Amino acid sequence: MKRILLSGMAAAATLAMMAEDAKYVFYFIGDGMGLGHVNATEVYNRDVLKSEQPILMMTFPVASQARSYSASSPITDSAAAGTALSTGVKTKNSMIGMNPDTVPVNSIAVDFMKAGYAVGVGTTVQADDATPAAWYAHAENRGMKETIAPQAAESGLSFLAGGEFKLHGAGDEAFAEFLNVMKKGGYEIAEGYAAFNELKKKGGKFPQKVMMYSDNPSGGQVGYTIDSIPGALTCAQITEACLHTLESVNPDKFLMMIEGGNIDWAAHSNDGGGVIKEILNFQDAINVAYQFYLRHPSETLIVVTADHDTGGMAFGRNGGAYDIAYADAQKISKDVFADWTRNWGKETANPTWEEMEQTLKEKLGFWTTVPVSKKETKELKELFEETFITKRAEDEKTLYHTFNAFTAKAFSILNYHMGIGWTTTYHAGNFVPVYAIGANAQYFTGSLNNTDIPQLIKRAAGLD
Repeated sequence: MKRILLSGMAAAATLAMMAEDAKYVFYFIGDGMGLGHVNATEVYNRDVLKSEQPILMMTFPVASQARSYSASSPITDSAAAGTALSTGVKTKNSMIGMNPDTVPVNSIAVDFMKAGYAVGVGTTVQADDATPAAWYAHAENRGMKETIAPQAAESGLSFLAGGEFKLHGAGDEAFAEFLNVMKKGGYEIAEGYAAFNELKKKGGKFPQKVMMYSDNPSGGQVGYTIDSIPGALTCAQITEACLHTLESVNPDKFLMMIEGGNIDWAAHSNDGGGVIKEILNFQDAINVAYQFYLRHPSETLIVVTADHDTGGMAFGRNGGAYDIAYADAQKISKDVFADWTRNWGKETANPTWEEMEQTLKEKLGFWTTVPVSKKETKELKELFEETFITKRAEDEKTLYHTFNAFTAKAFSILNYHMGIGWTTTYHAGNFVPVYAIGANAQYFTGSLNNTDIPQLIKRAAGLD
């Protein structure tokens, strides 16, 4: 038995030595996507969509896990985790592209560009937020938007995209100045996917540097999948645009990082149905890379992971019957529902329970699809009175949104009937998944630290 084991190890080592270096690297980061989020999505995929195959990333031959703690806390934030995943260095929460002593550290994008690779970064949220910013910027605090965003101009990235930029919120003048900085850095600006496609139609060589953002953003991001926003920029479109750009710049070798940022935003809101639909949207983006992999299987590496777990989401909770299919009864995100109820409460002279009851039926499937009990109905009516009539109910604040008490209760009931539980509206210290397929994917086995992943990507490409 010992001799057989040693032979197997030797064979594995030989195969690793024989494997080609990865020429095309796709690095996907599902922001906030913990193991519980993936499991709930797979339950939906199996029981509701009736798929005979697991969701795409779960079909990859390598499936492992990573620890995500930061240098300052057992529970990381996106800045420290984004820095770890891009540079291989642990740092303190809130810090971007710096070690704990505020010394700048480079992302692996620098190593890849020195080796001749074209490099692109895309996200469904703000392109100067924590995870994407860690690929091109250095800052002591992730909130330093005036410092972070302009660093992209000198980064050497061939592609940068997001729902929008934090600098959008700094005023038109500040954002216009940023656009000028990017244009001076050689970037063509595409406001929306249609504008990007217009760049493709122009004669001559495709631009060597492209920056794209949504022409119809929703609160800093591209908009939630579950809200079905017409013309919304998608994670798959961002991936396709990045792929086209990188192939135009260097068809022989490239690296891209794509972040599914909406997963995190929905999880901060404890919006179970929203999370599931965002992860399915994320799979569409991964499929863009997978189709490329099928054409270049020996030269392509796809790695999928997360920066941290958000919300401590789990499928299974105390109570009676539950059904993940109720996710399809939900036609609106928790964030958009909260905004609608707040505006409705202000603009309606005499808000009535009957009007709200009809909205709950149409938007969340209450009483028609979701079996809301008499007790739950009584609780909703009481909170309706306190939220919209007497206005005594307190709001619930999360990282990206503030919810009135009525919205919080309605979605808590929906989560309960779906069977989804949460431990927090912030981050959790749970392990995060790692999936890999393609050239040297075997490097990503075992229990990893998040700092291992960028180093292993370099190794897989022969850059160590």
